[in-house]
Amino acid sequence: MKISKRILGIVGVAATTVLLAACGNSKSSNETTITVGASAVPHAQILKHVAPQLKKEGVNLKVKVFQDYVMPNKALASKELDANYFQHIPFLKEWNKANHGTLVSAGGVHLEPISAYSKKVKNLKDIKKGGTVLVSSNTSDYGRVLTMLQDAGLIKVKKGIDITTANFSDIASNPKHLKFKYSYEPKLMPSIYKNGEGDVVFINANYAVQSGLDPRKDAIDTEKSTSPYVNIVAVRKGDQNKPAIKKLMKALQSKSTQKWIYNHYKGAVLPAKSYK
Repeated sequence: MKISKRILGIVGVAATTVLLAACGNSKSSNETTITVGASAVPHAQILKHVAPQLKKEGVNLKVKVFQDYVMPNKALASKELDANYFQHIPFLKEWNKANHGTLVSAGGVHLEPISAYSKKVKNLKDIKKGGTVLVSSNTSDYGRVLTMLQDAGLIKVKKGIDITTANFSDIASNPKHLKFKYSYEPKLMPSIYKNGEGDVVFINANYAVQSGLDPRKDAIDTEKSTSPYVNIVAVRKGDQNKPAIKKLMKALQSKSTQKWIYNHYKGAVLPAKSYK
């Protein structure tokens, strides 16, 4: 049977279309989408910075922003997220213990030094007798605050107590009879400071930067560079070995990203490698 050139042409175009569609579907099927929960600043910003790099490697990164420290781990544990990026290991350990969780770290990315702010004194050690120290309700930060207060000569923690997990009840010496209040939500601390409450207010760097504060200029004291509180990417146990998560960590821990973190935040947020 003789087939006209016109019909052959139509068949050829159709075949080409099917082939292109198949190629397109193949590329799409090879792309992996992961959703990562994060605090707005700096976590979500850092994730968005590496998103184009991950796209080239076949990973479509979606970022879900959270405004608190409670929901990201709940969402991760319930498989609403593939990972989250907002916390340090002491916080993660505490959450796992309280919630019978099994979340794990996929690796460290940066450090947000906690700092002391005051409208009444220029130096932490100069706080007056009977002064009030305001701290958030985030218990995993208490060790950081106590370390800074002890380094400033204001308190002494009981002997034999691991200061990284210490509480205010573990204070053995408080010669200035400082008063401690620690019932505030972390995100409210910048507003509390700006309203002039307390003598000294401790604020996490992400909330400080988000509120327009510059820890390098506005803080009266900042924790030392030996701090173990590096912010990590958390995942469900076993997921740290997934290819997409490994690509995410490689992008976040790359020299170019670490350099970008230091330059972009002008030292207010520091790359984790600076603390090794």
